[in-house]
Order: sequence, then structure tokens, then C-alpha cells
Amino acid sequence: MRWLFLLLLVLNVIYYVWHQQGAPLKVKEVVSLSLYKGSQQDIRLLSESRNAAQVPAREKECLYVGGVETPEVLESLRQRLTSLDIRARKVVGKLVDSTGWWLQISPESQRLLDQTLLSTLSNDFKDLKHKIMLCEGVATVD
Repeated sequence: MRWLFLLLLVLNVIYYVWHQQGAPLKVKEVVSLSLYKGSQQDIRLLSESRNAAQVPAREKECLYVGGVETPEVLESLRQRLTSLDIRARKVVGKLVDSTGWWLQISPESQRLLDQTLLSTLSNDFKDLKHKIMLCEGVATVD
């Protein structure tokens, strides 16, 4: 039994030496990713890029506020927005996947209509919703 143990021990040592000969002697060096990226290191939004002016006008998005059930409620909402110097136009017909009456907020006024003002208006007008959609294909009344 002792001889079997010594034989297995010698075989393990031989296997270890044979296995170490196939292992690499030095650590492989990894090149930094910053060398590959060059000028493309930052992530930029489309609006921040140099080519933002080249985006076609048809891809501009508009803010829509509404979803109210009657035109009278929509008119009172429009008057409320007008008193806040926010220009809005009534949307003729229905928006895609939307029910009710809607107003399109002019692009100059969208910055005035922030999330806090939208939540205040939602408290005052029942079922008020807002969406950002493409301006193209939506008929409005001037």
C-alpha cells in the first residue's frame, strides 16, 4: 500500500511539471481602450452633436396636452394655458391611440410647461394627460 501511495505521488509530481511547461511564462499585457476610441470617447445626445441642425424638421417632436372628454373643458384648459403665456392649438380629429380632445403646445412654449406645472394642471382638470409625439400628420386649428 505504501508503494502505491509513493507511485501516485511521483506521478502527480511528473504531471505537475509537465503541465507547467505548457503554461505561459509572462502575463499577457492588455492595451488601454482609450487608444482605440480616439475622438469617440464621449457619449453625446443627438441634440448636442454638430449634426443636430441636419436632423430633418419632420422628425421634430411636439408636446400634446389633453385627453379631456368635452370641448368646453378643453377650451378652459386652453384659456388657463394662455393666461400662463403658453401658446396652444386645438387638435382636429383624434391622436393615434388616444381618446378625447387635445391641445398641441407650440415649440416655443414647451420649455414653460414643466413637470410641476403639468401635475398642477392634472389636479385641476380630471383625466388630463400629456404626450410627446411627432408633429407631422396631426391637423391643428390656428
